[in-house]
Amino acid sequence: MADDDAATALALRLRDLRLHQWPEPVKQPQLARALGVSVPLISSWESRVGPKPPPAERLSAYARFFATPRSISDGRAGLRNDLTPDEELHRQQLEEELLSLRAAAVNRGGTPVIPDKWNNRPPDAGPWYFPDGAPVTIVCGELPAERRADPAYTDPESPDYVALYSYTDLDSMVELHGHVRAANPKSDVWFMPASLVTSDHLTTHLVLLGGVDFNELIADVLDSLGVPVRQQTRLTDEADDEGAFEVREGRAESHRPSLRKEGGRRILVEDVAHFCRGQNPYNALRTVTVCNGMFGRGVYGAVRALTDTRFRDRNADHVRQRFPQGQTYSILARVRVVNGEVVTPDWTIPDNILHEWSA
Repeated sequence: MADDDAATALALRLRDLRLHQWPEPVKQPQLARALGVSVPLISSWESRVGPKPPPAERLSAYARFFATPRSISDGRAGLRNDLTPDEELHRQQLEEELLSLRAAAVNRGGTPVIPDKWNNRPPDAGPWYFPDGAPVTIVCGELPAERRADPAYTDPESPDYVALYSYTDLDSMVELHGHVRAANPKSDVWFMPASLVTSDHLTTHLVLLGGVDFNELIADVLDSLGVPVRQQTRLTDEADDEGAFEVREGRAESHRPSLRKEGGRRILVEDVAHFCRGQNPYNALRTVTVCNGMFGRGVYGAVRALTDTRFRDRNADHVRQRFPQGQTYSILARVRVVNGEVVTPDWTIPDNILHEWSA
């Protein structure tokens, strides 16, 4: 008979893999199709009530599937037999972990402790936790009218009007809004475009998303904090101008995103993300945070660095160790894009850090 606690730990781990291994959750029908089983069977393996551990060979298939995001291509899911060396190493590590959990569940090993991150609990305290319980305002950029989608959805007088179509960096806003609300259940958390910000909003904990092209507050805030990092605009006459972040400290440096040309298109390979935290220049008792990138993928990488369950704790530890007094600080980092997906930057890897600064 399976050990209940150990079996639950395995079930929660399988659910965690499906929902959080990659930026987009994997649907149960997709996983069932890839593993060659039914959807109810997948559901039973993830159940916290009387879970039954899957056979070892199914866990090996889990490890192969979640070893690479390439397991889902064009919406179709399947097991890959062409893993790269890094993916094969990940597969082996994941298989060892899952089989170890299964061994414990069938009483051939110790009973593992269920990690907190697999339980339905608020995120651990980190840079996105505000202990004073004060309101938080997330400010996004706003797309010019000519860059928006179908007028049927962007014209305020249209019956199908959707206000969010005018926002930039929606992926980042949705990710961050949910995380900040979960981490601060006693705080009011709002979001809005820069054009609607009032003085009352400016004096809350302020979070600015996006680049200087569409969020005019960012440049002013960085100037107020004395941060030696400036973002070049991409709204120039040069069609292929990808812009850059300029570091104006010591020897001046420019950090640009990396793109490749493919079939007449420009494909983003690596973006540059800027995360900055400091004292709110409009209210000394509150904070201001900037999550910026040359492209939207960089903004998303700056957000995910401290929301992604796989990296947020170690990245938060990095912040605490590098900036122990909680002073104004700035981190400029690489954000790799693989098959169109943002890879959350691990700030503990030196090669990922382009520049760090503190006041």
